[in-house]
Amino acid sequence: MGSHSTVETLVKMANEIGDFFGAQRGADRSAGVVEHITKFWDPRMRANIIAHLEHGGEGLSPIALEAVKRIAEGAKQRSDSHERRESSEHAGG
Repeated sequence: MGSHSTVETLVKMANEIGDFFGAQRGADRSAGVVEHITKFWDPRMRANIIAHLEHGGEGLSPIALEAVKRIAEGAKQRSDSHERRESSEHAGG
């Protein structure tokens, strides 16, 4: 499976998840999408959909787009926290 078809598949999957949670009652529908993708998608799948978002996120529905933005922000925060921890450990040694 080429990278283009992989991205198309991930976009389709994210949109289907978004459609499911979009039909649910409640204020924060993208939270369900975030939770589902975080729990059930392989880290490489999450990395690929985040990379797609960074290139414009074409084809993502509004709910899926919001969810991927939130996942990307969470990944960035974890990465920044990890880098700060590593630099403080090296500074203390």
